[in-house]
Amino acid sequence: MSCRVSLSVIRLALPRSPNPIAKLVFPTLRASRLLVRFKSVSSESTLFSMPERRPFVRLPTDVYPVNYGLRLKPDLIDFTFEGKLEAAVEVTQGTNQIVMNCADIDIITASFVPEGGEEINATGFNYQNEDEKVTLCFPSTLQKGSGLLKIDFVGELNDKMKGFYRSKYTIPSGEIRYAAVTQFEATDARRAFPCWDEPAIKATFDITLIVPKDRVALSNMNVVDRKPYPEDHSLVEVKFATTPIMSTYLVAFVIGEYDFVESQSSDGVTVRVYTPVGKAEQGRFALEVATKTLPFYKDYFSVPYPLPKIDLIAIADFAAGAMENWGLVTYRETALLIDPKNSCASSRQWVALVVGHELAHQWFGNLVTMEWWTHLWLNEGFASWIEYLCVDHCFPEYDIWTQFVSADYTRALDLDALDNSHPIEVDVGHPSEVDEIFDAISYSKGASVIRMLHNYIGDEDFRKGMNAYLLKFQHKNASTEDLWECLEQASGKPIAAVMNSWTKQMGFPIIVVDQEQHGSDRVLKISQKKFCASGPRNDENCPNWMVPISICTSEDPSCTKLEVLLDQPETTVNITNVAPDHWLKINPGTVGFYRIQYSSAMLESLLPGIRDLTLLPVDRLGLQNDLFSLLHKQADMQEEKNRIERVLGAIPAPDIIQRVLNFALSKCEPLC
Repeated sequence: MSCRVSLSVIRLALPRSPNPIAKLVFPTLRASRLLVRFKSVSSESTLFSMPERRPFVRLPTDVYPVNYGLRLKPDLIDFTFEGKLEAAVEVTQGTNQIVMNCADIDIITASFVPEGGEEINATGFNYQNEDEKVTLCFPSTLQKGSGLLKIDFVGELNDKMKGFYRSKYTIPSGEIRYAAVTQFEATDARRAFPCWDEPAIKATFDITLIVPKDRVALSNMNVVDRKPYPEDHSLVEVKFATTPIMSTYLVAFVIGEYDFVESQSSDGVTVRVYTPVGKAEQGRFALEVATKTLPFYKDYFSVPYPLPKIDLIAIADFAAGAMENWGLVTYRETALLIDPKNSCASSRQWVALVVGHELAHQWFGNLVTMEWWTHLWLNEGFASWIEYLCVDHCFPEYDIWTQFVSADYTRALDLDALDNSHPIEVDVGHPSEVDEIFDAISYSKGASVIRMLHNYIGDEDFRKGMNAYLLKFQHKNASTEDLWECLEQASGKPIAAVMNSWTKQMGFPIIVVDQEQHGSDRVLKISQKKFCASGPRNDENCPNWMVPISICTSEDPSCTKLEVLLDQPETTVNITNVAPDHWLKINPGTVGFYRIQYSSAMLESLLPGIRDLTLLPVDRLGLQNDLFSLLHKQADMQEEKNRIERVLGAIPAPDIIQRVLNFALSKCEPLC
């Protein structure tokens, strides 16, 4: 799922020429980029207010589904729906009850038909409303083996933008009408039909919708039959093909009035973009992005897209940015539609990123799904990184990685330096905690450390590891550790040890660097310590990270000359054949998730690269960001002021930089 706001907002905070005042002047605009996964955030403090832990027990494993046969008949006038479920299940041990998830649904009847046996009617339904569960009680023991669970139920097309809900739209004549749409992640499939609503309990789905004949009906799979509904000739019965094995939160269906544009990807997948009536042309850019993106991911993962079609649809009332339902991706209108006459370039970039994000999930999240919500950070962090990789491939003219550094990377550094930050990976018990835990740390820091991991492993071995992971766990569930194991086997590097230091503890290091010239060799003294916005950490329990460090020289600023893994508090690195008048730069490309404090001599040596612009824009951006973050951490403020002025003065900028610099220095506390 995407949690994005438009890049037009970010563009305000990032002038085309990187400007050191951007970070100081526009922090609230950068903050507005974050819409937390399922809820909006009202303040910075919300990002870090961890929820109270509620007691929680996962569903019993004595009965599990194999296939859901689901028929739904929504009423778009009274905002209700009728449902009929026939679920093929396996009973793994004898029991006289079946526990399922159920919320805001009234069960009318329920029964169980054992394979080759007689139907057993349920004698009672025990609703546990707080836990959103229902227990179906039976008069006799359901024996081990296969069977069919039948449930008739009714529910409400709610106005909460979750579950099976109604979405208001206006047709060209001005009349207000309603569509019936779904949003199930994380735990709202249970509001549409009784189910085992946990990501690890996968099954196939056969979905049939009974809808007005003048409405479009969509679901995860393609339509295999459409015929008049015998009880009401104003309705039609639309049957969809059987889905692959999938989690309940990825099921989707939409009933409404839409136009569409259609194309085929180069690998033969039918792609449609559904728009409000009369706005089909506004879907053409998203269609272009999707038809480019699917082949990119197929080639990158070496795994084909497993469904015959994919639909992208703009929903009028939609709480998130987008949702990666398998084969039917739902979007907020502003995240999908581009007016070819009036939309700006930043809007196109935003749509490209959101489409790239959701289509990445078709593999990473849908084909292979996290075992439990604890691992959701990896789902979202990975998609939040690879969307940029995809857009950079499809639209290299966007220079999208510089925007990543401004919008995600620096945002994550700022937040993760606070004392009330939290680790990327947080143990999730009750699913309601998902709404509260996943924030900019989970998304932006998650994307940043995946980017650093990709750079550390190298693209070829990273792709091998991803392919092994997807093939090993396709149509199954996996944990974070499973991915680390596959990447470790592909690269021969200690991936689990490295990544655990970044995901299981909060914060990040500042890398302190000094240098000495020994003949034609340059000797670097490198150390790490925890970076804190509130001041230095000098206690004995100061954490360490396993830090992949890259180094480039002025001979070729775009090429890494040496890579080292800093797995201790400090080390010494020898770099051969570096002339005394050449400069060294740590973290080329601003890929490593850490800040850098250079010695005065090293910083001075970078001035020529800044003046003649041989230091790449993304590196100049990272350098000035680090310098401003270090302003209040230096003992000799006048010396630091002079040092930073010399570096920033090398970048053409108006007098306001001097005023902002003086203001920042006047507010800084000396290092103590």
